[in-house]
Amino acid sequence: MDNFLFSIFPNETFIDLVLYQYGWEQCKPSHSFGPVAKTHYLFHYVISGTGVLTANDTHRHSHTYQVKSGQGFMLFPDQVCTYTADTNLPWEYVWIEFDGLRVKESLQIAGLSPNSPIYRSHSKELGIKMMEEMLYIVHHPKESPFHLLGHGFLFLDYLTRSIAPYHLSSSGKIQDFYIREAITFVEQNFQNDISVEDIAARCGLNRSYFGTIFRQALGQTPQEFLIHYRMIKAAELLKLTKLSVQDISNAVGYSNPLHFSRAFKNVYGKSPRIWRSENAIHQGVLPQ
Repeated sequence: MDNFLFSIFPNETFIDLVLYQYGWEQCKPSHSFGPVAKTHYLFHYVISGTGVLTANDTHRHSHTYQVKSGQGFMLFPDQVCTYTADTNLPWEYVWIEFDGLRVKESLQIAGLSPNSPIYRSHSKELGIKMMEEMLYIVHHPKESPFHLLGHGFLFLDYLTRSIAPYHLSSSGKIQDFYIREAITFVEQNFQNDISVEDIAARCGLNRSYFGTIFRQALGQTPQEFLIHYRMIKAAELLKLTKLSVQDISNAVGYSNPLHFSRAFKNVYGKSPRIWRSENAIHQGVLPQ
């Protein structure tokens, strides 16, 4: 019987939730991975056994955690960590690497952070359902991207509800409405010449207050969100079409191709032409 399963998500052109890779492993005694720093969120759920996670907090101080069956651990973007299976009772775990616009807010609701990365369920039933969704994704890698994303959203729902009450603070409800309005406006108008003032006006707020609640909710400024959203759409077009860079620049709201190329390079680290040449075929990632 195999003791390791690993798959890469077949499509990355989603926004709210993106799956990157997922797998399952029955670890050998003392099996270790790291030190490593991921670029996305990576969650492990321990099905059986035990092991140790060593991870940096937001102040780059290293902490060690014992993680056993029924628990899990979340690795955050750029967080340096190492995890090692026990010598006598090595862990069996399932993992998912993911990201997206809704992820940070969900993890904040759940109370998970680089300073508190250990998952401890308050509901055994919901924890089991979360594990089942993770295993479903691992064992059905050939299903369509939309099918897998549906189970990905269920995983995220069970994750948040099993670790924290499913509610928003009373002070956050109206802000959440404004954030949804802002995101919808960007989704429908990113190809036009819109500004942060336009987004704030759509919500009926002044720019300063709008910027504050937006940054609190999503961890980035409205301008950063707009640029990143446009660049994600540009990457889709670069990867899936033969449109020229200038046409793609116009399609995502940039009348000046030079400004577009500079913004794209700031987000992806490479010019649009080089990125397109390297991503014409889906690039793989290494197992965990």
